[in-house]
Amino acid sequence: MGNPHRTAFSGRLALLLALSCVAPAQAAGDQRYAQTGDCDGWPATRVRMAPGYCLGLVWQGEGADGPRLPRGLLALAGGDWLVTDLGSWEAGHGAVWRLSPHGDGTIAWHRLVTGLSMPHTVARGPDGRIYVSEMNRILSLDPDAADVAASVATVIGGLPDNRLHDNRHPLSSFVFDGDDALLVDVGAPSDRCLDADGTPRADADGACRESADTAQVRRHAYLGDGRWSEDSTVLAAGLRNSIALVRHVSGTLLQGENSVDLDDPEHPYDEINVLRPGAHYGWPYCVDLQTPLPGWSGTQARCSERERPRALLPPHAAPLGLIYYDGALFPRLQGRLLTTWHGYRRTGGRIVAVETDARGVPLTDLGGHYAIYPRGSLPYPAGAPSVKGRVLTPGWDRVDGAHPRGAPVSLAVAGDGAIWVTDDRNRAILRIARPAPAR
Repeated sequence: MGNPHRTAFSGRLALLLALSCVAPAQAAGDQRYAQTGDCDGWPATRVRMAPGYCLGLVWQGEGADGPRLPRGLLALAGGDWLVTDLGSWEAGHGAVWRLSPHGDGTIAWHRLVTGLSMPHTVARGPDGRIYVSEMNRILSLDPDAADVAASVATVIGGLPDNRLHDNRHPLSSFVFDGDDALLVDVGAPSDRCLDADGTPRADADGACRESADTAQVRRHAYLGDGRWSEDSTVLAAGLRNSIALVRHVSGTLLQGENSVDLDDPEHPYDEINVLRPGAHYGWPYCVDLQTPLPGWSGTQARCSERERPRALLPPHAAPLGLIYYDGALFPRLQGRLLTTWHGYRRTGGRIVAVETDARGVPLTDLGGHYAIYPRGSLPYPAGAPSVKGRVLTPGWDRVDGAHPRGAPVSLAVAGDGAIWVTDDRNRAILRIARPAPAR
């Protein structure tokens, strides 16, 4: 374990080049989170929040101290956190860090494991152990071991090595099902399964050749004693990018779909899907409510046979995080689905609280609108369901001298009910809490 580095929350945070985790793969960042006042014991940012919420700055990186691309979050007993660090879009640069907050406004970083390949999800398993997804495996580790690196063990290996995919869906994510099975996403290896000239990469039956082993969520059966089957079955298919996965206590499984990357800023729409065993959700043939994609004929697409999304999200919103809020700090959020919209286009940079029914299924509106930066809104298609909810971060666009455009990835609820957030593009850890009462 390396020596801890202490980071003071002062106004002397230096300028950095912030990394983006969506295309473009790297973006020059010249904006820091300015601090103003207090957000429940942490420096308040100047991001305009929904009434009753504030966004505090836990940490914003500089130099070698702390994660380069913070992604996953997991609260540990005693107030510490595990943070996965993508590191870069090259294999072997990722890490797992331990963040230890102190009561004097400082934190300590400990780098626990290095040399990982694009780690993302970190979660506690049904056996109480800690599990992490790498690009091509699921591993376990003991964060309290004397030598954490020596405690690392492969749980499921042999996941597709996707780092050379032309549209970058290399990351693995997972959730545990009600029978303790591991549900693991495998991203699509391209944007639309087309050659450079727009010809479908189709087999003899006219189906996308890439869809047999990718663009799916796989189920690995639990074998007991921290072991899962290396063999898997396909739970659901036709899913381009399933980094955002969540399971409700009722058994409902939700997926946030990052749809294809057309140049049109108003099309296609991203999605929230309720996953059903054996269902196909459209990639690469269909988008939106069953609209064929260019390059695939109606006969090949068979959109009427694909599963419709539960709700549309704004185009290019890029949902990366889904959790159900179960804290005590925000009673009105109890049971709601919190989602991060990470996209670098005008609909991204938001955290949204979605209303749900008793099974955790998002409630929907018809004829709704979605907000765009820097201001205004646009309508969803007529008759299309959109999520019914509230944007908690309506002002997270770039404001010179105040804050960058947000790039939220993962959310986690602390023991006190506050909501912690990773922002990888701006190399920051933030915390949603209640503002101090006005005097």
